[in-house]
Amino acid sequence: MPAAKSTQPAKPTATNAHSSPLLSLWNAYYDTTSTRLKTIDAFLVFLMLSGIIQFLYCILVSNFPFNAFLAGFASCVGQFVLAASLRSQVNPANRSEFKDVSPERAFADFALGSIVLHFFVYNFLG
Repeated sequence: MPAAKSTQPAKPTATNAHSSPLLSLWNAYYDTTSTRLKTIDAFLVFLMLSGIIQFLYCILVSNFPFNAFLAGFASCVGQFVLAASLRSQVNPANRSEFKDVSPERAFADFALGSIVLHFFVYNFLG
């Protein structure tokens, strides 16, 4: 009886492991980005997807309470801008740009801006 052959896949070579630019971009992002920035990035992706879903719903289904669509979409866009600003202020690579702003101050500005934004969104709903 012949010996059973191993069905293990061949190990990737150095050229195969990094042949995809997207894979190398993801690996560099995963290895060099702090957990704090990854959390903010995940929130940014959520806001972007939420805005896209609202826009597609308005286009494909109905925009009957148009104020509700405008308020929800403006909330997503405004919150995205505030979160992107927070990300740029707490990123250690931008420390020279924001010398006078501590991460705690940046988060306080983000929180206050979010409260003001949602106050206007709530008032716009009527």
